[in-house]
Amino acid sequence: MQIGARLRRLREEKGIGRAEAGAAIRGSASKMCRLELGRHGFKVRDVLDLLDLYGLDDEDERNSFVELVREAKKPGWWQSYGDVVPAWFEQYVGLEQSATTIRSYEVQYVPGLLQTVDYARAVIGLEHHQATYDELDRRLKVRMTRQDILLRPVAPVRFWTVIDEAALRRPIGGTETMRAQIEHLINVAERMPNVKVQLLPFSAGGHLALGGPITVIRFAEHDLEDVVYLEQLTGARYPEGREADRYKEIMDSLAIRAAPPIRTVALLSDMLKDF
Repeated sequence: MQIGARLRRLREEKGIGRAEAGAAIRGSASKMCRLELGRHGFKVRDVLDLLDLYGLDDEDERNSFVELVREAKKPGWWQSYGDVVPAWFEQYVGLEQSATTIRSYEVQYVPGLLQTVDYARAVIGLEHHQATYDELDRRLKVRMTRQDILLRPVAPVRFWTVIDEAALRRPIGGTETMRAQIEHLINVAERMPNVKVQLLPFSAGGHLALGGPITVIRFAEHDLEDVVYLEQLTGARYPEGREADRYKEIMDSLAIRAAPPIRTVALLSDMLKDF
């Protein structure tokens, strides 16, 4: 995504169209679109050909592009779990690991980044009830390892989540599991400054996000636009343009309607009485 954003800026500065740029790398305008959006990997040769077309002669800058291409080809830790991580979700995990800020809305479950081991095991068991024990264990390992981004000693990811009350009223894994999960949310909300938890109570009424979860990912690089991620049962969507902007607006609306973080802790404490 970084490579694509930088190349797009260079192309636009030179007034070159995507079709011309695509032809320079033996491709098409649609291929250039995918490359510039970070939806497709780069070859060193293609990058150098584009830099020639854009007139970038500075050796240090050219070398920085080549180094980025090589870095992008290095496998992430999650790729060793390819047997249990589908390709459509593998892309999301890579984005999640590179984020500076993640905003989410969840209506069905507690967000994966804040799940306890027992709660996560129960959720994974529901979603993959025909999997073997070893497969379930590997899926659990992936989910818990993803949470490390919140615990980094340097630049931990900022996570801001709105959780629908329905997700916490549903006793996933049984009473004890839900009680421990809610206690964990309270602990995280009170002790982790990089995590903000908001509860959207039933009293807030209906809203536009009832159809499913929403995630918005932000990166440190100014050239990179926020990525909107919509997870579905067997795949995911990445809306762009006006559609993506609409989902961002919905996220802002949910944050306004949900209980503030301090009030959320009080509501979660009251909820414990029901478990």
